[in-house]
Amino acid sequence: MTPQERYEKLKEHLLEENPVLVDVIDEYKELDEVAKKIGLLDENQTYTEFISWWPLISILGTFSAGKSSFINEYLGKKVQDTGNQAVDDKFTVICYSKNDEVTTLPGVALDADPRFPFYNISKEIEKIDPEERNINKFLQLKAVNSERIKGKILIDSPGFDADFQRDAVLRITKHIIDLSDLVLIFFDARHPEPGAMRDTLNHLVELAKKHSDSDKVLYVLNQIDTCAKEDNLEEIIGAWQRALSQKGIVSGKFYAIYNESLAKIDNPEIAERLKKRKDEDLAQITEKMEKVTIDRAYRIVKNIETKAKEIMDSIPELKKLLGKFRTNMLIADALMLAIFGAGSYFASTFVENTLLKYGIYALAFILFVLAHFRVRSLIVKHMAKKIDNEYLRKAFLKHTKWYKPYLLAGMGIDSQKIKAKLEKLIEDSRSFIQKLNDQFISLKKEKSNFSQNQEPKAELPEVQTASK
Repeated sequence: MTPQERYEKLKEHLLEENPVLVDVIDEYKELDEVAKKIGLLDENQTYTEFISWWPLISILGTFSAGKSSFINEYLGKKVQDTGNQAVDDKFTVICYSKNDEVTTLPGVALDADPRFPFYNISKEIEKIDPEERNINKFLQLKAVNSERIKGKILIDSPGFDADFQRDAVLRITKHIIDLSDLVLIFFDARHPEPGAMRDTLNHLVELAKKHSDSDKVLYVLNQIDTCAKEDNLEEIIGAWQRALSQKGIVSGKFYAIYNESLAKIDNPEIAERLKKRKDEDLAQITEKMEKVTIDRAYRIVKNIETKAKEIMDSIPELKKLLGKFRTNMLIADALMLAIFGAGSYFASTFVENTLLKYGIYALAFILFVLAHFRVRSLIVKHMAKKIDNEYLRKAFLKHTKWYKPYLLAGMGIDSQKIKAKLEKLIEDSRSFIQKLNDQFISLKKEKSNFSQNQEPKAELPEVQTASK
């Protein structure tokens, strides 16, 4: 997909699901043009592919934790198969569709979807399966007509047991956690002892602990109705909190929920108490899931300013590298010119034939040119190897190509025109944030006024399925 095709596809999706961001595409297009001129991006690249345009909510946990039942209930449709054994062996990416029927597509369909930068996942899959590089083996896409998924994406992790499969899934899971705006890690309330933290769940908790943005990770204790008979919900929550603290996680809250349509609680008092806790916690989870759309919009707009500043900061670094390259080349050329010049002059003193003397000088010049390009190649490789920043290295290599005069390397990258464009993009980003403030505040007021004038609506229908 070319950058232009990506811009158009993004606009098409945004008009349907998140029109507030449509105008931002043109800002990213300008940002791409500046980055390509400097050399930070290739011609077939765009900054729009390095950020998720739809907020990602990851639902992680073992197959017995009720993840699929939660997703079905949240969407109001039976999207995921459920059961007491592992059902899916792939990551399921769920996004919005106008079609009434749930549509399942192979993972390769995700490569052409601009809403999510799946090229990152593809790279991880290549590391796992370098022979096949088969994205369909690990990912599938489901398109659902549900207002709750509009403007966002859910990712459901598979149930897995085998060591190879588990390692592969955990590698992809780490990438998904990094990309996600919100991560829900599900625990099965039927197994409260710390020993249940072994293997898969243990790895998931380790990934969450190492993540820098711990606020986006929620711990969900599902199927709390199973503790109704013993009436020991607080003990179960305490056991899980102790299990997490043993892994180094001392912050974070447990949300206790269950599928009310499947619960069988004989004691009315316990049933009322558990329902109250479930309703409160589920409302908080849902609120956080709904809020990610607003957070992601701000992140996308703010990213323009961030990238523009990164480009500004990279220009003096690139100029310094290119200056060093020119200096190295001038020294190398001077030395080689002295060597070949002195050598040809010395050799010509033994020759009386004028034509032969010119032949010696011509040969010396050819050897000098060949040596120049060989030494130039070695200097470029040596310097590029020391550049840690991938994009800066790419720009350095662009400006030091063999056919470009090295004395002109980097000319124009710090022009007033480029600086003015970057400053304008930064200012535009701040203006867009103000527009978001106005629109979201206005939208919040409209919803508040609407809810005050309407009768309470029935909740989404609960799906009659067994817990996954």
